[in-house]
Amino acid sequence: MPSYEEDIRSLQEEISKTQYNKATQHHIGLLKAKIARIREKAAARSKGGKKGEGFSVRRTGDATVILVGFPSVGKSTLLNRITNAESKTAAYAFTTLTCIPGMLDYNGAKIQILDVPGILKGAASGLGRGKEVIAVARNADLAIIMADIFTVSHVDVLKRELEEADIRLNQQPPDITLTRKERGGLSIATTVKLTKLDHETIKSILNEFRIVSADIVIRQDIDADQLIDFLEGNRKYLPAIVVVNKVDALTPEGLKQLEAQLQATEIAKTRAKQILISAEKNVNLERLKEEIYNNLSLMRVYLKEVGRKPDMEKPLIMRNTDTVKQVCEKLHRDFVAKFKFAKVWGKSAKFPGQKFKIDHKLADRDVVEIHLR
Repeated sequence: MPSYEEDIRSLQEEISKTQYNKATQHHIGLLKAKIARIREKAAARSKGGKKGEGFSVRRTGDATVILVGFPSVGKSTLLNRITNAESKTAAYAFTTLTCIPGMLDYNGAKIQILDVPGILKGAASGLGRGKEVIAVARNADLAIIMADIFTVSHVDVLKRELEEADIRLNQQPPDITLTRKERGGLSIATTVKLTKLDHETIKSILNEFRIVSADIVIRQDIDADQLIDFLEGNRKYLPAIVVVNKVDALTPEGLKQLEAQLQATEIAKTRAKQILISAEKNVNLERLKEEIYNNLSLMRVYLKEVGRKPDMEKPLIMRNTDTVKQVCEKLHRDFVAKFKFAKVWGKSAKFPGQKFKIDHKLADRDVVEIHLR
């Protein structure tokens, strides 16, 4: 009886041999759905096995960043340079055998950086300590995909390993709504023109997931992979930046060649920021810190007590999608129930001290004065 791995390999080979076009779109979409279902069955069967995957690391600070890379690309050196950590470094592979945390202070934010063991091709299947590293990545807020000037091709290997573990880099969840029904079949509505899927393929993929009666509304031009991701419902959508270390060893011409090589990678298509550094020589590390902060989508909110000047020394670090409600929740569990109104000074207000309800969306550097009942 063929194993799950053999079934998946056979289907993947069929996909690789099939040229993608309008005529084969349906067939390829169905094959991808079959692979997803087989993986789902394999995962369900293995749930009773090993537990507790992942390193025991307590999340602290305002956000968590993981350094993902093959061994010996300089992750530990980088961690030591940009944080308060003391991760062991040496000129041989697998120096880091556990998860080493460090704290980066930037723009008032405390950002936890995690240095994990280097991973290898096959990490998603459990090679080395791959599954433990991936478990940490699923709980992170940002991934730094790290290589050095000799291993630039590894960035796409790392991307594929994370994708195999259901982590999607620099993507947003597809804008789809699905409502199951007891009867009535499938009703598919779209608000945009679909160029990568037709209704027949959508129905076949839904049927593969045993969805035969439902209303589905699709609000963006998705492909089969995105529809499957939505139906699986267990994807982690993680922002990522690419960092290439040891650039101090390159000539100006070598730098140009490296930049061209990076532009040709698959991960470049995700619009990932590409930062060339030398951790050893402190080259471009300030820019890296800035990009870490920016890609975490953080903002600073300053608090003001009634009748007093705002405290501009210690900002409250929030997500840039947060509202007054999230500020209240962060300050005290009773503030939401007792909330009356807020006064806001800054970009999100039309005039200084404008009054807002609890659902008002804030902007970076806003000053907020909470009024309670």
